Amino acid sequence: MNAKVPPSMFDETSNEENSYKDYPEVFGSNARELPEIEPGKPGDSLSVKTGENPECSTRVSGQILPITRGNARKEPVINVTEGVALMDMKLPPRSMLLSPWLPERGIGMVYAPRGIGKTFFALEVAMCVATGTSFLGWKPEEAQKVLYLDGEMSRNDLQDRMRKLERGRKDALKGRVGFVTPEGQDGPCPDLSVPEWHRHLEPHVSKVKLIIVDNISTLCRTGSENDAESWQIAQQWAIQQKSAGRTVLFIHHAGKGGAQRGTSKREDVMDTVIALKRPDDYQAKQGARFEVHFEKSRGFSGEDAEPFVVQLEEKSGQFEWLSDSLEETLYQKVVAMLKLDMAQKDIAEELMINKSTVSRHSKRAKQEGVLTG
Repeated sequence: MNAKVPPSMFDETSNEENSYKDYPEVFGSNARELPEIEPGKPGDSLSVKTGENPECSTRVSGQILPITRGNARKEPVINVTEGVALMDMKLPPRSMLLSPWLPERGIGMVYAPRGIGKTFFALEVAMCVATGTSFLGWKPEEAQKVLYLDGEMSRNDLQDRMRKLERGRKDALKGRVGFVTPEGQDGPCPDLSVPEWHRHLEPHVSKVKLIIVDNISTLCRTGSENDAESWQIAQQWAIQQKSAGRTVLFIHHAGKGGAQRGTSKREDVMDTVIALKRPDDYQAKQGARFEVHFEKSRGFSGEDAEPFVVQLEEKSGQFEWLSDSLEETLYQKVVAMLKLDMAQKDIAEELMINKSTVSRHSKRAKQEGVLTG
């Protein structure tokens, strides 16, 4: 078959009109021809008929299958860097797309149960990175272009959320963030578990610094979610993006037990893993209110990695993010219970905390004049 790749929306030589119209089989018109790839059977290497495609390799069923040019097989080459030479290297500093948890050349994951607000979270990350604005105290070093791959939302819902999250940033967003949505395609959405889709995406990802994949279930859909081997192709793609200077942020569902759904092997290559969780006192009328927990925090720790509570509130048609530390939220719960004349022992049992913690919060409330007696 002949695979074709459309021009990117971020390419200055392309425009919105000719990027997605009448694209044969998958995307739209103005595609450029890629070499023909011969189908094979498991265990075969891929054979490229022309010499136009760059040498690369992919991992399938645990094997490295090098792409060949005709009969010339390209064997992988292992490069070793001597230890002292590595220490003496003058390496460029690793910049942050959102400090401290979303680095340049990184791979991360945000997961949560359905309906908790993870897409709101991911969209805000995209808009802040694209405009160079802060989010929950996390700051980008500079604005960067973003590609958002969405596998399930309607464009109407996406449009509504974008408008409410815009907060005066519309002009700054122009040309900085692009979306691949199910309704925007002539065929199926990309599947990162299939190597051919990596080539289709290349002209788009090559123009950005951050790729958000929302979500793993819909955009890495080939194979079993619980099978570590099924994750290998998507993982290899993410590692290739990292090597090319890009960051990939995966959005994922939590399973029934609360952990990320499927194989835990996904977390091996991640720099950051964030879990969004319902607070114990959550009420449906509160909408998107959740706790942010750093389950993996490579490169940062201490106060930066402490969990906190987030609330998304709508004011005058625009969404605003409010946050508070879990410690502060716990303090407020204890004070409310003390005002109801509950015994400290009963409060400790109700909140599943130590009695000493209740006593500490009680003392603070009295010092601040919130409680008397």
